[in-house]
Amino acid sequence: MSRLFGSVRSRATLGATLVVAVALVAAGAAVLLSLRANLTGEAGTRAERSAQAVASELAARIPLDKLSGLDAEDVPVQIVDEDGVLLAASEDLERISGTGTAEVTPAPTRSGADDDWDREDDDRDDDSGRSGDDESLEPGEIAQGASYTNGTATIDGDTEDYRFAAVEVETPDRGRLTVHAGSPLAAEHSAVGTALTAMLIGFPLLLGVVAGVTWLVTGRALRPVEGIRREMAAITASEDLRRRVPEPATHDEIARLARTTNATLAALEASVERQRSFVADASHELRSPIASLRTQLEVAAAHPELLDLDGAVEDTVRLQNLAGDLLLLARLDAGERPVGTRVDLAALAREEAAGREGVTVEAEPVEVSGSRGQLGRVLANLLDNAERHARERITVTVRREGGEAVVGVADDGEGVAEADRERIFERFVRLDAARSRDDGGAGLGLAIARDVAVRHGGTLTVGATPAGGALFELRLPLAGAGRGAPRA
Repeated sequence: MSRLFGSVRSRATLGATLVVAVALVAAGAAVLLSLRANLTGEAGTRAERSAQAVASELAARIPLDKLSGLDAEDVPVQIVDEDGVLLAASEDLERISGTGTAEVTPAPTRSGADDDWDREDDDRDDDSGRSGDDESLEPGEIAQGASYTNGTATIDGDTEDYRFAAVEVETPDRGRLTVHAGSPLAAEHSAVGTALTAMLIGFPLLLGVVAGVTWLVTGRALRPVEGIRREMAAITASEDLRRRVPEPATHDEIARLARTTNATLAALEASVERQRSFVADASHELRSPIASLRTQLEVAAAHPELLDLDGAVEDTVRLQNLAGDLLLLARLDAGERPVGTRVDLAALAREEAAGREGVTVEAEPVEVSGSRGQLGRVLANLLDNAERHARERITVTVRREGGEAVVGVADDGEGVAEADRERIFERFVRLDAARSRDDGGAGLGLAIARDVAVRHGGTLTVGATPAGGALFELRLPLAGAGRGAPRA
């Protein structure tokens, strides 16, 4: 069963079919009940009219054997008195149920003039002691409304279901009588049966149509998804991240899924390319100091007197710094979260500027939340960069601006061209001037500084001083300023 309905297409078809089936059953039941109620109500109305007609004749003092309502075909009629004694019934009535009186043969009646009935009637009026709870009717008056029951009747050997109406009438000569008249329910049974048969035949056909249409429409709607799946499988197998999944020319969820998938592939391709470039650049940067150190050691092994100890130490330090930078970048790329401790940027700036010539610090106490070691590395990298480019003076400022702490590192050098102000933050990028004056840097300092700033929820940008030098601005949220949580 799980394999049969394992696809979205089959589950959607099953769900749609079940929903429509429930709706059809509910609607069909409502239609049948409404149809049955309407037809039963119409039969009751016809029965009430027949009973009212007989009651009118009784109110007009027409003798029982002269009542025209007793001769009507397919209309069983009973007339009973207050004691439930049958006084008259339809001529062809053989058997009846549902009226409260199963008798079909009237009880023997006394003969005599109508004035005798009048006298008896007067005596009953005086002595019967009827409860005052009964509806008060004047002689010759017919009660408003009727009561209804369902039952059966056999007329001329044919037994059918009937809707009976009971109407009371106060006769001038016989007291209060009750007229039971019936109307056949054959039309109601026939109509309900026909409707039920039509539903039993039509509903399965309609459900089959719904299932087929849902299957086709769902398959057509999911066809682009299958295309996306096949292309993703092919990309995974070929490891060619330049390929893209097909994008439908629609504006629905599937089209958005395809566009998002392509955007993910593009980001993944860029990440892989950046990683490859990083590995290639790191290999290139490591090759030079390693080769230089090896050459010096080989020369020293053959000619100890020619050992350049200072050069060997310098190359070793360069290797150590480069390895440290690469390790820090790897940790940042892996999502290392900075420790959320309070750091006083003013004290940190003075600490990093100590021992550097031409560096002036103008700082007010400002605290941020983050890693003291990583933030110190940012300031050290910015100061190292400024020292390589400054002519005489470097100025470090720390101030509070709104909900941010702003650290500025300005130099009086030639500045950074506007076209290169974003490029210098890329890894292993060194401008020509920097490359010619570089004392061993690998072009990772500014890249590390920006990555650390972003991890701390801040930004690092470069602009120009009024004198034309470079101005690096580090902006970090103040400790407890809402967005100060370090980024993962």
